Amino acid sequence: MKYHLLIGIALLVVSSVTAQEAPIDYKKLSDIERLQAAQKIAQTTIMVDGHVDLPYRMKVGGFTLQREILDVSVRTPDGNFDYPRAKEGGLDAPFMSIYIPAANQVIPGASKALADSLILMTERLAATFPEKFAMAYSPKDIEANFAKGLISLPMGMENGAGIEDDLNNVSYFYKRGIRYITLTHGKDNLIGDASYDTSATYGGLSEFGKKVVAEMNRVGILVDLSHVSDNTFRDALAISKVPVIASHSSVRKFTPGFERNMSDELIYALAKNGGVMLINFGGTFIDSAYASGASKVREHVVNWLAENNLSRRDPQAQKYIQDYTDLHNPFPTVSRVADHFDHVVELVGIDHVGLGSDFDGVGDSLPTGLKDVSMFPNLLAELLKRGYSKEDLEKICYKNIFRVWQAVEDFAASQK
Repeated sequence: MKYHLLIGIALLVVSSVTAQEAPIDYKKLSDIERLQAAQKIAQTTIMVDGHVDLPYRMKVGGFTLQREILDVSVRTPDGNFDYPRAKEGGLDAPFMSIYIPAANQVIPGASKALADSLILMTERLAATFPEKFAMAYSPKDIEANFAKGLISLPMGMENGAGIEDDLNNVSYFYKRGIRYITLTHGKDNLIGDASYDTSATYGGLSEFGKKVVAEMNRVGILVDLSHVSDNTFRDALAISKVPVIASHSSVRKFTPGFERNMSDELIYALAKNGGVMLINFGGTFIDSAYASGASKVREHVVNWLAENNLSRRDPQAQKYIQDYTDLHNPFPTVSRVADHFDHVVELVGIDHVGLGSDFDGVGDSLPTGLKDVSMFPNLLAELLKRGYSKEDLEKICYKNIFRVWQAVEDFAASQK
């Protein structure tokens, strides 16, 4: 009798545990229930964004404690990032883009000087508001900051021009806290060819660029292949001994002819390397029809402003531009962003995709439902609707980029 009673209790316990662990079918939830589930996931899961252009926005806006200029520790009237909205959206670790415009490349020393100033600005943000922000130089730092409720500020340098012509600057920037370097930006530089430039100066990486990639591997800086030409992409993969990233790129299938995005060939190659592709949210990155329409709208607006002797800052002009854009070139939606995730997952699996919004870097082209960092749950809800699991979202939010980052750290440690 006791034996049967014990068996019954054991079965009851197993049944209870199984019921508790049964996966939720998010596809069967209502839209409201699914969004609530996404919000919970966002708030309880580390979320890393591979590219947020806040430092350069702060430089332009004049970072100061005087809130009438720019203070992202409180809600700001413009831009895509600030502390309150990041907390609402569950964003825990936005990679701060230390952005160097291509124009700086023609002035010796200017690129490194700008990089240093933006790094200092980011560090000052964390030092000024230590109850809200903290610097982060590793996955472990982000985990520790997350446990304290702080938003981490890891840094990536957008445009390897900051290295100038001195290989020693790779190690210098690692010591300054840079954890990825985007090899090029809008123009070919000393490292290699850029996707936006048609010069094909080297046909891929330069000889100096090959040394830069090897040195980045050695010191522990992730190689970022957003913005590079296809040949530079291939050359870097051939040299790198560790997985690489694309910090803010989207799928070329949806933007034919746009080399800034990644072709299926490059997505396959990135996955074979063990890397991760972080999806850009910008409208021109995710939808070719929107990109084409945006060009036509810009042309019309320029002519209309001239005819009416107005500037973009005039309230009348702002209303007209908004109304005209809404009518002639409506924004893509969060669903279109999810299409890019679907495509990568279908090609190479869930382990090679993540978030790389380009917030504060793509102007007003962001899709409906993803206008700022508070709206990340909208994307997570859309992915849940398409059959992604909570575990899938955890990989997208942080596990994939952490895996690559840790591999780069481990390799660098083995070289010492």
